[in-house]
Formats: sequence, C-alpha cells, structure tokens
Amino acid sequence: MTDPWVALEPGTDPAERARMLRRAHETFTEAGTVQRPVRAVVAESWRRSARAGVGPDGTASVELTDGELRAYRAEHPLARVMPLVRELMGTFADDGRHLLAVCDAHGRLLWVEGHPATRRRAGRMNFVPGARWAETAVGTNAPGTAVAVDRPVQVFTAEHFVRRVQPWTCAAAPVHDPRTGRVLGAVDITGGDGLAHPHSLGFVQAVARAAESQLALLAPRRPTAGTAELTALGRDEALLVTGGRGIRLSRRHSEILVLLARRPEGLTGDELLCALYEDESVTPVTLRAELARLRRVLGPGLLASRPYRLTVPVESDAAVVERRLRAGAVTAAATAYAGPLLPGSRAPAVARLRARLADGLRTALIARRDPDLLADWAYAPWGEDDLDVWRALAAVRPTAAVRSRLAALESELAAPHVPYAAGGAAGPRRATWSQRPRP
Repeated sequence: MTDPWVALEPGTDPAERARMLRRAHETFTEAGTVQRPVRAVVAESWRRSARAGVGPDGTASVELTDGELRAYRAEHPLARVMPLVRELMGTFADDGRHLLAVCDAHGRLLWVEGHPATRRRAGRMNFVPGARWAETAVGTNAPGTAVAVDRPVQVFTAEHFVRRVQPWTCAAAPVHDPRTGRVLGAVDITGGDGLAHPHSLGFVQAVARAAESQLALLAPRRPTAGTAELTALGRDEALLVTGGRGIRLSRRHSEILVLLARRPEGLTGDELLCALYEDESVTPVTLRAELARLRRVLGPGLLASRPYRLTVPVESDAAVVERRLRAGAVTAAATAYAGPLLPGSRAPAVARLRARLADGLRTALIARRDPDLLADWAYAPWGEDDLDVWRALAAVRPTAAVRSRLAALESELAAPHVPYAAGGAAGPRRATWSQRPRP
C-alpha cells in the first residue's frame, strides 16, 4: 500500500476486506495475535486498546451534558473555527448522509452534526456530543486514534476495536495550535463504506489545515491587552508568545520565566539564585550573566531589574491548571495538563512547583473517581508508575489489564530497595517520567 494511513488500496473489494478484518479482529480478541490484512497503524492501536482494558463489546460513555457541555465548548479554542468547519464539511456530510464531528485532545466529542437519520443511528452507540471516544475508552476509532498518534487516519469497518462501531467507516485529522504545535483535537467524517477512499482522508486533512490557518489569523484571546503566554507543561524548553512572536527558551531561561511569571512583583537576585541553583557555590555573577542573555533573547523592555521582574503580565499553562483546580473544575484542569512542569528541570523552586501541581491534580483525579480521567493519567508517560492512581483506577475499572499492571507495580514496591541507575536515589520503583534524565 502506498499510504499506510489509507484504509483500502485501489481496486480492493470492500466487502471481502471487511470479512477478512472481522476474522482478524476475532483472532486478536481471542488470542491476542494480529493477522493480515490488518494495517500496522490499526494493529498498534488494537494493542494499545487492549492494554488500556477496552473490551470489544464496550461502549462510549457520555461525560459532558447540557450546561457543562455548552460551557466547555464555548471556551474551547476549536469553537472559533466551527463556522469554517461547517462551511467546508457540512454540505458534504448532508449530501452523503455522513456526520461531521469535532473532538478535543482527550477524544471527547464536542460537536456531532450532519444527516438526521445518520445522527440517530450514531446516537445508538453514543457517538454524540459530550461522549468520550478516546482510544483508552472505546479503542480504535478515527478521532480517538488521530489524537493518540497525532496523524490523519482512516478506520474502516472491522478495524474499529469495539464491535458495535464496526458497521461504520471514518476519517479524522488532528488540529494543532498554530503557536505551540499542541494537538487541540481532531475533525472527523463518519459514515458508510464509501468513506474508505483516499479522498476522504485528504479532505479531513485539508479541513484541519484550514482550521489551523484560521486560528493563526485570529487574534489570540488574552485576559488583558499586552499579556504574554508561557507554555511550559510537558516540555523542557518553554515557549513564550508575546507581541505576535514565539520565543523558544533555553532550559535555564525557561526556569527563570516560570518563576518570574508566578511573581509579578519580582524576585531579588538572591531569591532567584536560591530558586534556580542547587549548587550553593554558584555566584551572583553567573546569574547576572544568564539574565543578561535572557534580556537579549526577549528583546528590549520585557525584563526589568531591582528586583528582576517581567514588565507585562504572563499567562502560563501551569497557572490555568491551578486556577481550574481551585475552582473544582477537575475535568477542565486535566484537559489543560499536558505533562509535568519543565520535567527535566532540577531547579529547586521549579521542582517544588512541578510536584505541587502534579500532586494537586492527581489527588483531585483520585477523589473524582472518574475511570476515564484516571485512565488518561495512568496511561500517560508521567502516570505509568503512579501506584495510587492505578489503585484508584482498579477500584472503578477492574479490567484484567488494569489488575495486571497494578499487581506488577505492587510487586515492585515490595521488592528490595536498589539504587536507581541514574540520580543516586534508592527505591523499588523506576523513576517517574518527570524524574528521568531528559535528552
């Protein structure tokens, strides 16, 4: 096949391919082995689905309804491009008796629109706004898999992991924030076998690119005029967006910006020195030289001294998560959390902030007892060794895969303490994602 993301090669008989895929799906669900003609992207997705504890007879759960759904959609960045998406996809969906759908980065469907009869059929499998269609929830499907692998993808009939979805064919493409490159969600077209064509995959990809272009043209929404935006979750080198330009910061400059963003009144040189350096032998001269380099990177007028402070308000993604947690908006906080704060940083103050934010969110998730939110954390790189979260997940979703992973973690916990290969700390478990040395 020339394009592994396209479901059918030219000239393939759809009915025969569907029969072969159903047999392969049965073999996988019974024996765990993948047979031809299953594509590699689908085989890998099936394996991820099985590891997440998804059953072939499962169904999607509806997480957001009524007012909560309306409020979440209104605040979501993709709401700003929905008129464009409808213009590009609406007629195609109506004419072909298909559905257009848009999901967020966690696979939650935000909009599902199209032919009324097709919507009613899709509603019987909970393909409705507010339902969770992440791979970790319902297995292989175009919108969920597109955000999982960050690629446009087609899913044809029995390539779907859950059986009740197998009469459908869909194609989806991720949409990215044009400033940060992060996945915001995906656009999807869902319908019958006729969508198993390269044109449908190219179509949703073109719509996704158009949506990204539209987002780039729209003025970013900010709390106040002149506010800069700092993205530091899940990345070692933060991105600062200010004055219409994006600045990728070095690791040390990222640490400084994170600390100054939290203290608009500023920090003295001594305070910054203690916050940034474990080594007490580092001199103020070293810090002043680093700040001089940062001032050149930022440009004139953004970094003041005596005390060191930023001259414009900075909205950070970490602050967004903190605010949502304080407000009790756990789902919204989890959605905004893209990973540990500057995970490779060893600056003492940054490490404390990173731990406080992660612990606050994971505590809220455990208390919330939402199996999908817990699964998102547990199967993320930073949660794969989080024993408390796995225990909470096992209590609300006791699948064989979850129980097996929990048993392995508890076995590690009971093992004799041995030194870590890196870092010098001792303990029975591997270092967490936020503690591992970064490249």
